[in-house]
Amino acid sequence: MNIDLLSIFFTGKEKMEKILIIDFGSQVTQLIARRVRESGVYCEIQPFNKVNIDTIKDFNPKGIILSGGPQSVYEENSPKITRQIFDLGLPIFGICYGQQLMCQELGGSVESGFSGSGEFGKTKIKIKKDCILFKNLWNVGDETIVWMSHKDKVVSIPQGFEVLAVSDGAPYAIIANEEKKFYSVQFHPEVTHTPQGKELISAFLKNVCKCSCNWTMDEFRKNAIAKIRKQVGDKKVICGLSGGVDSSVVAVLLNEAIGDQLTCIFVDHGMLRHKEAEQVVEMFTNHYDINLIHTQSQDLFLNSLKGISDPEQKRKIIGKLFIDVFVEEAKKVGGAKFLAQGTLYPDVIESVSFTNQEVVIKSHHNVGGLPETLNMDLVEPLRELFKDEVRLLGAELGLPAQFIERHPFPGPGLAIRIPGEITKEKCDILRKADNVYLQQIKKHGLYNDIWQAFAVLLPVRTVGVMGDARTYDYVCAIRAVTSLDGMSADVYPFGHEFLTETTNLIINQVRGINRVVYDYTSKPAGTIEWE
Repeated sequence: MNIDLLSIFFTGKEKMEKILIIDFGSQVTQLIARRVRESGVYCEIQPFNKVNIDTIKDFNPKGIILSGGPQSVYEENSPKITRQIFDLGLPIFGICYGQQLMCQELGGSVESGFSGSGEFGKTKIKIKKDCILFKNLWNVGDETIVWMSHKDKVVSIPQGFEVLAVSDGAPYAIIANEEKKFYSVQFHPEVTHTPQGKELISAFLKNVCKCSCNWTMDEFRKNAIAKIRKQVGDKKVICGLSGGVDSSVVAVLLNEAIGDQLTCIFVDHGMLRHKEAEQVVEMFTNHYDINLIHTQSQDLFLNSLKGISDPEQKRKIIGKLFIDVFVEEAKKVGGAKFLAQGTLYPDVIESVSFTNQEVVIKSHHNVGGLPETLNMDLVEPLRELFKDEVRLLGAELGLPAQFIERHPFPGPGLAIRIPGEITKEKCDILRKADNVYLQQIKKHGLYNDIWQAFAVLLPVRTVGVMGDARTYDYVCAIRAVTSLDGMSADVYPFGHEFLTETTNLIINQVRGINRVVYDYTSKPAGTIEWE
């Protein structure tokens, strides 16, 4: 990824304030970026092995944040950065592994500590010295809770550094060389378990980096439109529309930028939510007057899935058919030179290696190329945004709340919420049950408190009694989780009355279901979706 990608958004003499986050493999590096952007400053994450002095100078950040990581800085093959980074005159903020790396590179030392057990979980630190970083946040003698997660510890700090805070297990919980604007912490301020962590990161941006913190979604929208127009010119663009948040925002943004040059293709594979196809067609043709091709391919997909139970095989069949149908329709749009995708920043990050062995965390379906037969270039206007930022952009574009606030929905649709073979009958039953469940959640005002809620139709039939008659019908599982980013999730704590009422409604209103269970599994150990 071009590290200075967003610079082309800005014209004239105006320069975007940016923070560079160097990733050393922490599982929560994305949270650092979220905290920075929540403070009104644009930032990008780059793997440590993709960064050098030239790329940093090209990016021209106001400051640098060094992330945590799972390795030990004293190991031979542990992640490193060039020593020259500390000679650029930029403010630097090291977090956990970032602190240890900063100390090692500048003359301090790090060792394995705590007899190999480490220091993990909520810990109390005490402020020992005032500094500009803490201005209006903490004073000498204050105590605050932070989240520790480290097996190594700094045993000596570089010349010019001072101790700003300590904990029982970390004598260098916070250290700084204020003259050079180097600050580092042994804990993780980016996680919610550090109550004032967000404020600490914001203080680094404002007090140390002197950022004005004025990056807004309105500014992003204006400049995204300018970028699209510059890239596309007078050429035609096609966009795959699913009805989800990401593709809907891309479509409306492109429509505002290039109007009739855009054609959207909506592939209906027969496994969508209740009345979803009708809602998509209504909004994008009647409300936005966007050129829309609606391919009704339900029979093609369902016939291809007959007899298939393995979840990965189902995904592959649906994915291949989707591409085949999409490519066929795209070729009918004469002269189209660009394909628009709803690629998000987490997709990009997760598809980039941060290790010397070039191991990729996850290959995302939106990242990594197109069928060669299309012969099109990509337009990815959301490539720099997180999911919550996409929702903000949707609101900025005037998308109805029912679209931008809707829960995530998987590309294969109901196919991965029906373990076992997929049939039209099962899809119809599940669609009705899912709709009853979601209407109940909305009725009780809980929809926006939940990250994702849905029903699953199990490949199990049980005996029941309805109207004094014996039934032998399907079991329906309902699921609801809370989450910040989908990487981990907790079960939503519905009350007994809600679950009882919802169960009765599903059984009474959906023919084919006679038993309802509630999935009480968090992530981990389970995943959010069932397949």
